[in-house]
Amino acid sequence: MSDEDIELTEYDYSDYYNDTQGSYTSEGQPCNNGNVKAFGRVFLPTLYSLVFIVGVIGNGLVVCVLVKFRRASSMTDLCLFNLALSDLLFVISLPFWSHYATAAEWLMGDFMCRLVTGLYMLGFYGSIFFMLILTVDRYVVIVHAHTMAKYRSVRVGVALSLFMWALSLCASLPTIIFTKVKNESGFTTCKPEYPEGSMWRQVSYLEMNVLGLLLPLFVMVICYSRIVLMLVNIKSTKKHKAIKLIFIIVVVFFCFWTPYNVVILLRYLETQNYFGDCTIHKNIDLAMQWTEVIAFTHCCLNPIIYAFVGQKFMSNVLKLLRKWMPMCFARPYASEWSERRSSVYSRSSEITSTRLL
Repeated sequence: MSDEDIELTEYDYSDYYNDTQGSYTSEGQPCNNGNVKAFGRVFLPTLYSLVFIVGVIGNGLVVCVLVKFRRASSMTDLCLFNLALSDLLFVISLPFWSHYATAAEWLMGDFMCRLVTGLYMLGFYGSIFFMLILTVDRYVVIVHAHTMAKYRSVRVGVALSLFMWALSLCASLPTIIFTKVKNESGFTTCKPEYPEGSMWRQVSYLEMNVLGLLLPLFVMVICYSRIVLMLVNIKSTKKHKAIKLIFIIVVVFFCFWTPYNVVILLRYLETQNYFGDCTIHKNIDLAMQWTEVIAFTHCCLNPIIYAFVGQKFMSNVLKLLRKWMPMCFARPYASEWSERRSSVYSRSSEITSTRLL
């Protein structure tokens, strides 16, 4: 087997939805994108490792704090906990994909292939769905504070969380079911193998576009626009900070996830033979590598956006860190004035426990 043949049969690690058909133009001519894949072997493991480290630390800290102070938990705290758990499941899969890219083939067997894919997909959809729940929860707390308060009990939060996990599993099942280990020209791959002639591959692309970008962006714009209108009419010195935070949430989500979803849409159009040029195929492969890592980085920002900006949450974080590392987080870092200020702010948790202020 020549070096060129090896390059053509290697798997595109930046897009595990892709299959061997992606290495050919619509006219059936082979595309040698070995340079793109060689770049991915260096680029992907490095960036995946950074996302993994930051994501585990940030989301792990959120989980630990919420578990430690669970007696004072609310529906929003449950959603925060599940959002962090989803992001943890997602980032835990990244070292395996990093090893896949470095080794140039899958070496961990069929069970691990399906398991890692399941963690990846569950974390992906779970993170999206629980961000939606947090958005709707903000909307209910601020716009319908009096009429909907009775529906925000912990019991309702548990039931809603279970439903979201079931929904995430349903959205992930097609990919998990069709994913398997396969030997291709001496190289072992781990990727979805959809039935010949079926629409499952096209459905998976469109599913990620709709559930991964269009639906959450639509819900965010509708809910946060109503929230902003409500806050504008409130006489408070804190409303400008709240509106600024809302703007950051929407813009950050849009900026981090839109490029990735645009590339997924281009990949879908490529499967429909709208593009038949080798150069375009290589550019899509390269764009997938860059935009994928940018999108994945969003899971590292979730703890900062949804948890660490809250005074009460940060107070709990400092208490936990002082217990774990008393030498590094001594008392001066959290003065009595700061704690009194935190207790005052905690009374406004009905406006946002995630928080807006």
